[in-house]
Amino acid sequence: VDSSDMAFQLCARTGFREAFLKTKPVLLEPIMKLEVEVPADFQGAVTGELNKRRGLIVSTETVGNSSTIIAEVPLAQTFGYSTDLRSLTQGQGVFSMEFFKYRPMPANVQKEVVEERKQAELAAAK
Repeated sequence: VDSSDMAFQLCARTGFREAFLKTKPVLLEPIMKLEVEVPADFQGAVTGELNKRRGLIVSTETVGNSSTIIAEVPLAQTFGYSTDLRSLTQGQGVFSMEFFKYRPMPANVQKEVVEERKQAELAAAK
């Protein structure tokens, strides 16, 4: 059989795509560990904001009038957090953030990301 290079490439691409989709792939997202220090009066508002950002509250500790909240939050949800924290705490809250781990994206978020990527590819092809 004498096939062209293009035919082999097309066959390999199609086979890879079919095999890949059968494995039920998932997207991983970077998770950040946030340590937030706020006056105790603002703890509930700050905890609520972290929950809205798909954050997982790991621990809270209140000493005197100061609360420390440790949370795991997807990196994509941390953009703009500094401004929101200042607004929630009247400028009195501070936080630090560091990479923690990768975690599978929730299915609904993964669908959104895949759809956005498809739309971007279609727009680039025009």
